[in-house]
This record gives sequence, structure tokens and C-alpha cells, in this order.
Amino acid sequence: MQLSRIHLVQFKNYSDQLLEFSSRLNGFVGQNGMGKTNLLDAIYYLCMGKSYFATRDQYIVQHEQDFFRLVGVFLQEEKKDQIVVKVEPRKRKELELNGKRYDRLIDHVGRFPVVIVVPDDTQLIHEGSEERRRFLDNTLSQLDTVYLGHLIQYNKVLKQRNALLKQRSGHSLPEDLLAVYDEQLSRPAQYIYERRMAFVEAFIPPFQHAHGAICGGQEAVSLRYRSHLEEKSLKEILAECREKDRILERTTQGIHRDELVFKLGGHPLKRLGSQGQLKSFVLALKLAQYRFLQAERQLSPILLLDDIFDKLDPQRVEQLLAYILAEDFGQIFLSDTDEHRIRAVLEQHQSTAPKLFEIKEGEANEIAYL
Repeated sequence: MQLSRIHLVQFKNYSDQLLEFSSRLNGFVGQNGMGKTNLLDAIYYLCMGKSYFATRDQYIVQHEQDFFRLVGVFLQEEKKDQIVVKVEPRKRKELELNGKRYDRLIDHVGRFPVVIVVPDDTQLIHEGSEERRRFLDNTLSQLDTVYLGHLIQYNKVLKQRNALLKQRSGHSLPEDLLAVYDEQLSRPAQYIYERRMAFVEAFIPPFQHAHGAICGGQEAVSLRYRSHLEEKSLKEILAECREKDRILERTTQGIHRDELVFKLGGHPLKRLGSQGQLKSFVLALKLAQYRFLQAERQLSPILLLDDIFDKLDPQRVEQLLAYILAEDFGQIFLSDTDEHRIRAVLEQHQSTAPKLFEIKEGEANEIAYL
């Protein structure tokens, strides 16, 4: 699968931009703040129906404009698909596949698998468990529509239950209504828990392989999925925590509190890892995510790499590039601030007819890389 063409209209700092890409390797070079990451995010948006960064579409529309539009043409063997996204703030998002509008965004997610790596991904380690659950959900949602449906339903009911707990602060709770919410949470929670548990078990080997390739096999790493549902059903857990939930005015336990534990050499990564080790760990997570999606879907996702050389020593950079470019990673989009470095990468892979684009103040222009 490849993205052959993209057209951006009033998307972030791009007014009107049309680009055609190489089927294998594409480089974006430019100083920070020029629009490299925005272009990668536009590609991600076409694949997932949402931005990787912004929580609300209103922040994506170009300043002083009232809508944005994206058009992408994807090729897969003899098949050609056109995706059109049009967003006007405070109106329903329009997403079309080959001229037919989706009734539900859920039907689009996973059709064009994608993996993105950005410098801020170290938040997976530094921030709270929500970031790590997001990684699990991002992967599984691209594989399993049922999972995504259960996740949406769970979050909807959780919001309703929390609203009830907050509204009834200092008063007795309507036990019948709470029981209904607990039942509605339990059904999707069990499915989500089982899929996450199975995923992590299957994910560990490709993760360790990717990490060994990046670091030369010099460091032992591990993952562990931790959930309260390992011991009891959610229904039992919610019943036991009801008084605590009433006092704190929120649902204190459930799959929305699950954790993914990272270890390096048998010790918590967050406490002991250097910057290079943290970056390598996250890169291995994302590359293993790519491999997992590729194996499950029998389709090579698009790989978006934003300033991946940041905070990596030269040896790890060399090992990373060798791993990515020597194996079948399909279409790759690579951004960097160092033109010499990105040209050197492209020159090593001339047989794939790579393309290089210079990004400057919201405009992208193809330039010769030799």
C-alpha cells in the first residue's frame, strides 16, 4: 500500500499544496516550525480520520479560514482509492472513500494502516498510564473494529457514570441507575481486557527484536500488561469500589486505569533510562507496532518518522536506518532539519527512486537529492 498523492487545503499552515510521492522513500527537510510535522500529520489524518496531535479539529483549520480539506490517493496493487476529508468546525466531519461518504468513522479506521514516530513519543514513558493505553488502543483499533466499537461504548458510559457521581456529591446514589451503568461497562470492558492481554503477549517478540536491532542486542527489555480484571470481573470491582467512587466523585477502577509496564534490564525504565535509551525503547515500540500491524493485516502500513535522529547517538542512528531500510517497511516518510543527513540516506537508496521535498513556511517543493 502506498500514498501516491496528497492535496491539502487550509490544513494548519498549508494554504493549497499538491504533492506526489515516491512509492518507497520520501524525505522532508526544513527548519523547525516550517511545516514538516504538519505534512506528516495530514497523511496520518487521511489514514485515521483524525490528527495525531490535536484533540479538536477546530485547531487544525488554517488561521482565519473556516474549513480544511484533504484528498489522498492510495494505491494497492491494481486498486486505487481516493479519500476525501472535509472539516468545518461545529459541523459534522465529512469523510469519503471513492465518492461514498462513511456513515461512521469507525468503518475507516484500519483500512489504511499507519504508524507515526515523533519526538514527543517519549511521553509514553514519562507521562501517566493514559499515554500507554493510547498506544494499545491505537494499534488494536486498526486491527479490530469490534474493539474500537467497545472502546467507544465504554468511554461513553464511563463519562455518564462519572457525571452521575459528580452530580450526586454529598447525596445518596441511585443504586438502580449505577447498576445499569456497571452492567453497560462490564460487557465492553471484558472484551477490551482480553484483546489487550493477548496483544501484549504476541507483541513482546517483535518488540524485543526491533529493540535488539536498534541497540545491537546490548540491553534486555520487557513489557507487562497490568489490569484489575486479572483478578475479578469489572462488575465485582465496581461494586466493591462504589463507596470510594462516591467520595472521589469518579470511577476509580476499570480498564481505563490499566497499565503497560516498561522495564530495562529488569528495572523500571522511567527511573533508570538515559535519553538515548528512552528514545530507543520508544522507537522499538513503534517499529514493532508496524511489524505487528503488517503481519496481522498482510499489508505494509505507511511509516511516518518525524525528526527521529533527535537525541540518538550516531551508532544508534546507523543501526536504526539499517533496520528500517534493509527490511520490508513499505512506504516511508522521513523528516529532518539536517539536509546533508537526509540526502545521505536517500543517496544510499537510489534504486527506489526516492523523493526529497524542501519545506519552508507552509510550502513544500520537490528538490534534487543528488
